[in-house]
Amino acid sequence: MIAPRVRVRLLVVVALLCGARMVMAGREPTVTPLPEPLSGIPFQLDEWSGVEGPPFDAETLKVLGADEYLNRIYEHPVHAPVGLYVGYYGAQREGTAIHSPQNCLPGSGWVPVSHARTTVQGSDGQFPVNRYVVEKRGERQLVLYWFDGRGRRVASEYVNKAYLLHDAFRRGRTDGALVRIITPIAGSEASADAAAQAFVRAITPQLTRRLP
Repeated sequence: MIAPRVRVRLLVVVALLCGARMVMAGREPTVTPLPEPLSGIPFQLDEWSGVEGPPFDAETLKVLGADEYLNRIYEHPVHAPVGLYVGYYGAQREGTAIHSPQNCLPGSGWVPVSHARTTVQGSDGQFPVNRYVVEKRGERQLVLYWFDGRGRRVASEYVNKAYLLHDAFRRGRTDGALVRIITPIAGSEASADAAAQAFVRAITPQLTRRLP
């Protein structure tokens, strides 16, 4: 039997998801362009040196449905390398919206080992992110991701949906981005966390300039 508190949460979640779906399906939102392209993010960020990551195949691009995306690998003289993915949607509609890493990672063979909500320090203050440890064939990686757009950085998918519904009604905007950072866990999780946190501080000024 479902506890009353859990039942209420489920009802709220269903209402938000249905409401957002109706808004995206029934109204034509304004397409919000990026003020600067994601490709303009420098390859050199402090001590981080970046290269383009492997290109996505046509099927992956179709599933993602992003209007613009960035996929790079950044290396550091001290920290472990970091993979950066940013997918931007100028207007999220039914069938063209952010795909959660919660679904994409298991689909590519990575099994979640642990999941938590944590806080990171950006260049302009702290904000919440999702923290996953995933594993495949004995290899472990640390994954941080958040939803970025319309002046907010949000970790919770349900809170993000609620803001999406609010902004669609009040502002006619459904633009947004997913930011994902991945780094290998070669030693301790603490060293992987340090690499990810250091990269967050380096990348957030660039994201603030480009994500409306």
